[in-house]
Formats: sequence, structure tokens, C-alpha cells
Amino acid sequence: MPTSPVKTRIPLTSFGHLITEVKRQLFGIEAPAAVDLIGWKKYFNSYTLQGRRNCVLATYGVLFCSVSAYWMYRQRKQEPPTPTV
Repeated sequence: MPTSPVKTRIPLTSFGHLITEVKRQLFGIEAPAAVDLIGWKKYFNSYTLQGRRNCVLATYGVLFCSVSAYWMYRQRKQEPPTPTV
């Protein structure tokens, strides 16, 4: 019976954890330390929990702004013209 070369030591609660563990064990790819990250990569990355949270918040923020701008544009377009005397 074939066995997997990946030895899981962490509970695989999400697909992201599985991919990270497979990359680490099979390919030797390690995540950079938080002190190695500079610039915008320090705040928006997929390695730290803070970076992941910031990516999610930025995505939701852009989505919210887009939807609210669309609604405001739509309401302004549907207003009836005012009669002139």
C-alpha cells in the first residue's frame, strides 16, 4: 500500500494549512520571518495572521465602497427632473 511522504504534525483545519505544510515538507519552502518583511508586504501577506486579516479587511472594504458608490449613482440617476417655471 503506498504511503504519503507528508507527515502532518498540525491539525489540518483548513486548506491553507494543508498547502503550507505540503510546501514545507515536499519542496522545502519556508515562510519568511515577520521581521524580514518590509514595506506593504509587512501588512498584507499570507504568512502571518495579521497580514491575512488585513487582506480580508481590504477586500471587504473595496467591495463595500464599490457597492455603495453604485447605489448612490443609481439613486441619483433615478431622480425625476424638477419642473421649471
